[in-house]
Parts: sequence; structure tokens; C-alpha cells
Amino acid sequence: MKVQHDLLKALAEKREGNGVLLEHEVKGLLRGLGIAVPEGIFVSKVQADRLSKLVNIPYPLVAKVSSSTIISKSEVKGVRLGIKNEDELKKSAAELLDLNGAEGVLIEQMQPKGLEVITGGIIDEQFGPVVMFGLGGVFVELFKDVSFALAPLKREDALWLIKQIKGYRLLEGYRGEPPVDIDSLVNILVTVSELISSGFVKEIDLNPVALYPGGAVVLDAKVSLAP
Repeated sequence: MKVQHDLLKALAEKREGNGVLLEHEVKGLLRGLGIAVPEGIFVSKVQADRLSKLVNIPYPLVAKVSSSTIISKSEVKGVRLGIKNEDELKKSAAELLDLNGAEGVLIEQMQPKGLEVITGGIIDEQFGPVVMFGLGGVFVELFKDVSFALAPLKREDALWLIKQIKGYRLLEGYRGEPPVDIDSLVNILVTVSELISSGFVKEIDLNPVALYPGGAVVLDAKVSLAP
């Protein structure tokens, strides 16, 4: 198994009993496991006055509030998209750091539009580690087009899981759109299955993941560690 148990244990100790990792911690973990995430930097509250010196990422940027207590960033208006210059970045960071529970702000490079999917894993009381996959956006909100499988997954299991959703044709290329990189998506699902089977993770949520003809990037990620 490629999941880094030592790193997961270190992250758990760092959170000192609060099992919710911050987004940059999750993405650092994923990057170490070979999963693509946007270039970014976490700026804590105490570093906020050095924001301009710390951020050296090409515009446009995304800024997100980082907090282990905020469940939904969108519900607290905790995301700023399309930041075009330093003035907009400073204003966005100040607004986000002023939110209740803010521990810092994650600043990332904007990614091109891709086909959005979601995946995650939970520890089910009856079945144990389970992996979920589905299309993102309205497909999951309105149509619940998702599939489930027991973890851990082999690559052929992950491919089977991907093909179970009704919208699979969109991934193959539909109405002139090119097919997405299924191999990269399989890598992500196998990694999610290994994390949720590791014994260190209680819940993982990658939503959304942007798929492209060449590659896939995890745009948002949450992990709760096991007690």
C-alpha cells in the first residue's frame, strides 16, 4: 500500500484531537501520493501582513477560508474566484480571515474548466470502508448519479465503479467533447480507497475533481481522521 501511515499519524498528532485536517494538509497528503492538486500556499492569520511576499503564484487566483470548524465554505461565502491582482488578493484574504473560525487562507492558482466529478470514502457501520464516485454539479445534486463499492479497490475495481454511473458516456466524450483521462481518475479512486482503508481516516471527500483529456486535478478536499 502506498498510503503514508507515518504522515497520517503525524497529521493526527498535529491536530491535537481535532481530527479535521485543513485543506492544504489534505492536498499536501494527496500530492505526496501522486495526485495532482493546484499550486497553492496556506497563509495563517499571523502571516497575513506578509501576504504579498508569501504568494508567488501566477494570477488568476482562488482564495479559500481554511478552518477545521467550517463545514461548508460556500455557505459562509468562504471562497473568492478569479482574483486578478494584488489589491483584489489582499481584499479577499482580509474578508476571509475575518470569518468566524478562520485559521488562515488557502491561495491557489485557478484551474481551467474541466468535467467535474466527485469521490469520497466513509467507514460504514455495516460494510466497513466504502468508496463513492459520481458526476459533480447538478448530476449529484438532482439526479444522485453515484456508485459505491467496498474498499480497497484494485484498478479494475475502480474502472468498474466509474462505469456504473448513468453519465459514464460524458467521460468517454459526448457531442464533440474529447474523452477525459480515465487512467488518472482510476489513480484517484484507488488512492481514496487506500486512504479510507488505512485505519487512520474516518471520512474523505474530494469534491470537485476536474477531469481533462490529459490528467485530473483535485480542486477541493476534506479529510476527517479516525479517533
